[in-house]
Amino acid sequence: MVFFYIIVGMLFGSFFLVVGMRMPKGESIITPRSHCEECGHVLKWYELIPVLSFVFLKGKCHKCGKKLSYLYPTIEIASGLLFGIAYLVYGMSYELIAMMIISGLLLIIFVSDLKYYIILDEPLVVASILILGFKWYYFGFKVMVLSLLSGLIVFAFMYIIKLVGDKVMKRESLGGGDIKLSFFIGVILGVQLSFVALVVGSLMAFPYAFYIIFKNKAREIPYGPFLIAGTMIVFYLQDYISLILKP
Repeated sequence: MVFFYIIVGMLFGSFFLVVGMRMPKGESIITPRSHCEECGHVLKWYELIPVLSFVFLKGKCHKCGKKLSYLYPTIEIASGLLFGIAYLVYGMSYELIAMMIISGLLLIIFVSDLKYYIILDEPLVVASILILGFKWYYFGFKVMVLSLLSGLIVFAFMYIIKLVGDKVMKRESLGGGDIKLSFFIGVILGVQLSFVALVVGSLMAFPYAFYIIFKNKAREIPYGPFLIAGTMIVFYLQDYISLILKP
């Protein structure tokens, strides 16, 4: 079953990559079919097998020979491992579903935010609706409503942080996508654990931000991937963290 979920994860990884690559450019994720960006060659089914096609084609387009980005197998492998680990840890449960949704959002944001500095609205909306729906199914209407309120509270907190940061720094301190992402974090973790995830994500982002700002003199960094990665870490460790946070 772990192997099955790894395969499923790799297949979904291809889809996550398409979403992260196409939607920021306003392109459809359905049409046109997967093709070479250089020569327009429409890929055959055997050129779309996750990871294996990249290996067999030696990382090049079969028709024009253009080198393919290593982002393709990287995202596919990462998605497979994340799905497989989630099943290994949780088995068939709400937590497995939640972790698969978090994993998908992590990979989409990784691609779109690192490449285009954009966190897409559509994946956030879909992921939030799915989590709320599954919470209602597994835990009842009350838990779903509390999760919705938690999302709104964390969203409001981050929005206030942005307003204060903008005023102090005299420029945009947080992107709108990061604020919207905080709503999803609140929905899936609740208020208390969300603040832990924000701290963890910020600590993870600090070394990268330090390097980018002082090495490349950049004034903007992709914060989303670190936030959602922090969310994943806290979700896995939530039982231990909750024990620590108990009064």
